Amino acid sequence: MNNRRPLTAAQALNRAAALCARSEQAPGDIRDKLVKWGLSASNTDQVVRQLIEQGFLNEERFARAFVKDRFAFNGWGRIKIAYQLRQKGIPVPAIDAAMTAIDDGQYRQRLIELLQAKWRTVKDREPRAAWAAMMRFAASRGFETALASECVKIVTRLDVEDD
Repeated sequence: MNNRRPLTAAQALNRAAALCARSEQAPGDIRDKLVKWGLSASNTDQVVRQLIEQGFLNEERFARAFVKDRFAFNGWGRIKIAYQLRQKGIPVPAIDAAMTAIDDGQYRQRLIELLQAKWRTVKDREPRAAWAAMMRFAASRGFETALASECVKIVTRLDVEDD
């Protein structure tokens, strides 16, 4: 049982502002934290509204940071990134705007690099099974099927030429 007293709206605002100042946060995540901290629904709405007005919370800014980080550090494709942003309650126009930050050339190159690493673990399998494993891998990372198929062909040909 939790013996802590719920935070006041002012305390929650200060704590949430400090959290938002350290890193970009989704408004929905902050709303969940405020509820967890014991704020009422009306106080939660008030605190979120104040955070937005003061510039601590911004859906577009969060979406841009999320897209950049997940692509660069996690190697996620557009499908998986967009899905995760929708799960966080980010509106589709903000998601679409943030996705434009991903350069198509870098996107393709990142997929090829990921597939090359995967290819080393599956190339000794029967060709159909290896191709299916590569496609499942690309899909699990959130890359589009057409691009994945094209890049799998490139990666598997490169490996054959290197032998």
